[in-house]
Amino acid sequence: MTLKELDSYLNSFLKKENYSNDISRNGIQIENSAPDSKQIKKVAFAVDACEATVLEAARIGADVLFVHHGLFWGNCETITGTFYKRVSPFIKNDIALIGYHIPLDANKPYGNNWGLASRIGLTKVKTFGSWRGMEIGVYGSLKKTMSVEELSDKILAGQKPSQVLAFGKKEIKTVGIISGGAGEDFEQAAALGLDAYVTGEVEHQLYHSIKETGINVIAGGHYQTETVGVNLVMAKLKKEKKIDVEFIDIPTGM
Repeated sequence: MTLKELDSYLNSFLKKENYSNDISRNGIQIENSAPDSKQIKKVAFAVDACEATVLEAARIGADVLFVHHGLFWGNCETITGTFYKRVSPFIKNDIALIGYHIPLDANKPYGNNWGLASRIGLTKVKTFGSWRGMEIGVYGSLKKTMSVEELSDKILAGQKPSQVLAFGKKEIKTVGIISGGAGEDFEQAAALGLDAYVTGEVEHQLYHSIKETGINVIAGGHYQTETVGVNLVMAKLKKEKKIDVEFIDIPTGM
């Protein structure tokens, strides 16, 4: 499988063309030396494209780094300073970069939000969470009620959340999920009458609004909530294409 074939395979289900309002440059962001002929033997997966992840990709012998947060977002940027430190190892080690942002948040069933919903066994799942005209979140019903602590533990697979704002019902039945930096979208969850809202991070100025609204909010960590889709895509590629894969876990603490 070449780089071009790999990107075509990934886009066959991630479908970047359905998310044209996403400012990130979805798909191939940095080519290798021969995108139409060089055979891809190993793909590294990570949440973020940064100096640390590309250097680790080079160390483990990866030909491609697949990420959720790529390097290029809308406008062009000069390759100087710290940005040079991020870009140059790709060129020096002939490693390609593929990034999928909003398509990886929203994808059913391999995206962050559907993946988190599956982890807690959410039923009657529907989409919500409009961002630039794109619905990227999901909501639904739990099979049995949970406390906010039980929900937090299950949806984060035992990892510690950044914040748990238990301002709503003691028994949670309905849950909305939007991974990453979508704290302000608790209002959309509240408008649907949901008992709890799960996201990645909540800004300071939202605390009192959430409390006054009376909804449970779990901020699971921007990084933690967005490892889900990356790992689901990695497992799919390994199973269907028999390519060597490896997840590079470099948490940001956020």
